[in-house]
Amino acid sequence: MAEPIEIDVWQGEIAELEVDAIVVAANESLFMTTGAGASVKRAGGEGIERAAVDQGPIRPGNAVATSGGSLAAPYVIHAVAVGHDRRPDPENLAGAIRAVLAFAEPLQLRRIAMGPLGVESGAFTAADAASVIIATLLTDAPRTPIESIVLAAPHAADVRALSDALQAAVAGAGSR
Repeated sequence: MAEPIEIDVWQGEIAELEVDAIVVAANESLFMTTGAGASVKRAGGEGIERAAVDQGPIRPGNAVATSGGSLAAPYVIHAVAVGHDRRPDPENLAGAIRAVLAFAEPLQLRRIAMGPLGVESGAFTAADAASVIIATLLTDAPRTPIESIVLAAPHAADVRALSDALQAAVAGAGSR
């Protein structure tokens, strides 16, 4: 049986965290123009975006990894949870999270920080995205070498949605 993963929710700038990889929401073209992506690019350098764009475009439900530039985190993983159509597809969101987790073994990731994927274009509500994110992480992350995940968001509403989804999932698991 796999060890349980420690999942914490944190309010603040994801680019500040000292983890093995920072996961940011990306569009299919992989340009880092909004939200956590823009914050990570500002803090870590333009080279992060160039390295991502060179690997694109990619379809929703996928991810690419780049160096972390001048960030404390050695890697940035760019996850496309929502396509240009901005349609909220839970399978694409879950697929993007699984694509992120697939980097754990080859990049030797133990600690990652992830922003609230799926909410960047307004496709998902914070609560709907949080439910998919938490369910996917609890199901799939234990099969990876990842030991801890920080779900980081700068906005209180996103933090609340992630915290509520995590508490509900833990309470649900405890009642089985």
